[in-house]
Amino acid sequence: MSVNLKGRSVLTWLDFTGEEINYLLDLSKQVKTEKAVRNKRFAGISVALLFEKRSTRTRCAFESAIGEEDGNAVFLSTDDIQLGAKETIEDTARVLGRMFSAIEFRGFKQSTAETLARYSGVPVYNGLTDIFHPTQALADMMTIEEHFGNCAGRKLCFVGDGRNNVARSLIVISAKLGVKITIICPNALSPDSELLEACAPLWLKSGGSCEITSDINAVSGADALYTDVWTSMGEEAEKTERIRLLKPYQVNNKLFEKTENSRCIFLHCLPAIRGEEVSADIIDGPQSLVWDEAENRKHTIKAIMLATLGLV
Repeated sequence: MSVNLKGRSVLTWLDFTGEEINYLLDLSKQVKTEKAVRNKRFAGISVALLFEKRSTRTRCAFESAIGEEDGNAVFLSTDDIQLGAKETIEDTARVLGRMFSAIEFRGFKQSTAETLARYSGVPVYNGLTDIFHPTQALADMMTIEEHFGNCAGRKLCFVGDGRNNVARSLIVISAKLGVKITIICPNALSPDSELLEACAPLWLKSGGSCEITSDINAVSGADALYTDVWTSMGEEAEKTERIRLLKPYQVNNKLFEKTENSRCIFLHCLPAIRGEEVSADIIDGPQSLVWDEAENRKHTIKAIMLATLGLV
């Protein structure tokens, strides 16, 4: 399959076809097989890493992927530059676009990532915003495919806050790739209808499906159970209420038994709070693929950069 993604930004998987996402998955797997080889594909490449929010996996994935291929990553927090403060986002984008080959942004507003992409003239990668986390979702699908051979037709159950950026990104990428996704959450934390309406025709095309329910018994037949922290960054003041709402949705042995599938795997974007959204015996047990999933952040991010910088 011939796919040209040179110059493209990755802000949400809504902007990509299923064929393009599958190409990136294939490239990610290839990159992973080459991880012991030190190529120099990013030689002469500099990438600006803009962070409004703290990070472990996203920052480490970008910096190590770039550095091991002789590229240069420049970390810039809001303490380092005038992003939207004394200088407009548009002007920051114009300046960075003159100095860097690409820009990664991890922060609050999706509109900031969109503005950077519009005015910089270089590929922009969404490392996480309040509404989307596309690089995480690609690593999730890669992990599922490594275990099962494919993700199309698999039943993926996300259990927890159905409105958060990970759940929303899983909904989008599932619609593109033909995954049968079930979001299991309290009614008050259901994903927004606008996103579901946008994805509805995509499931018809891909052969996937989407179910939104508050019934935890909907995990029956799941191939993968996925959860995330109950309180996202920036929502700490709501922690007590989130725990009250989500306590019945903890992923534990009892919930795994309800899948009636001995091959069901556990996924989590991390960081995890053992004893809240997941029990320790699940995340640290044999069904957990969270460490493969975390490693795959690096391989998928490298693949995205190679493709969008025209280096493959």
